[in-house]
Amino acid sequence: MNNLVVRETGVVVIGAGQAGLSSAYHLRRAGYEPDRDFVVLDHSPRPGGAWQFRWPSLTYGKVHGMHALPGMELTEADGSQPSSAVIGGYFADYEHAFDLRVHRPVDVRAVREGQDGRLTVESSEGLWSARALINATGTWDRPFWPRYPGQETFRGRQLHTAHYPGPQDFAGQRVVVVGGGTSAVQHLLEIAEVAAGTTWVTRRPPVFREAPFDQEWGRAAVARVEERVRQGLPPQSVVSVTGLPMTEAMERARAAGVLAPRPMFDRVTPTGVQWADGSAVDADVILWATGFRAAVDHLAPLKLREPGGGIRMEGTRAARDPRVHLVGYGPSASTIGANRAGRAAVREIRALLGSSQPRVPAAV
Repeated sequence: MNNLVVRETGVVVIGAGQAGLSSAYHLRRAGYEPDRDFVVLDHSPRPGGAWQFRWPSLTYGKVHGMHALPGMELTEADGSQPSSAVIGGYFADYEHAFDLRVHRPVDVRAVREGQDGRLTVESSEGLWSARALINATGTWDRPFWPRYPGQETFRGRQLHTAHYPGPQDFAGQRVVVVGGGTSAVQHLLEIAEVAAGTTWVTRRPPVFREAPFDQEWGRAAVARVEERVRQGLPPQSVVSVTGLPMTEAMERARAAGVLAPRPMFDRVTPTGVQWADGSAVDADVILWATGFRAAVDHLAPLKLREPGGGIRMEGTRAARDPRVHLVGYGPSASTIGANRAGRAAVREIRALLGSSQPRVPAAV
């Protein structure tokens, strides 16, 4: 890569999901010109962020808490259509409406210290030199697979939520679903309709919340996640601290015995899973709905991690490097949180860039 031409820009935004598009919008509003003052690099093949990879049976009507991007509402969406199509189309319209000129598919391999106080972004498109970076890579590319004894001996199929194809693939099969979050519950509700049997296994007893998720509860949940990243610990998702919202469909499934969690098994056997007391369940499929981790390995050369394993944050800014902002990380991982964090990151970046920032706001 040393022989490649290095292109200079003010800000590189990595990722074009909710967090990246929100950040790009606020850069445009502040007068920054795409492909001159900033560039958006996205590794996905098309608009839609992680939504484009969601399973077809996750229709838009089932999506929980999707907040509109700044400056453009999502209106007249058909709730019966796959969320991947609805939100993918919305994101594509948004990119066009605000002329964000997203570069894709572009894989960012590493971000390193550059020359003259700049950052060097190594990508499949070449090298970029930037004065500031907004990292909006989310978590979808880092599915978390726990390890249990005997896992490699299982003769059935193992897959993760990231590759969940929808319920039709599990017809007539015995399925163990592992995980205590929203995805695990959604999978169980669908699969139970067609499977020969389902078993739900969770590391911790799931917490169902029947009271409304009001603003006070939401703020308290975000504050708990925020405290972790302030201490340099790996972030928990906001959902993990809010509990599961109880719906009528979940009530019915619980009454039918579908949502009856068992504690985590001790080992995987060739034919299923087994607990320490010797009890066992036979299975054709183990579905790991065990969440995701922040996709930040490309930032490793900057040495931003703390001894606790996470990146310590001050607002959206990495505490170890004021040029680097993480949007959609930790407390800003929700869709509304990503919008607010994008605005906050741009405000700080404008202050950092000082006299080099554009003086005439762009028309957006």
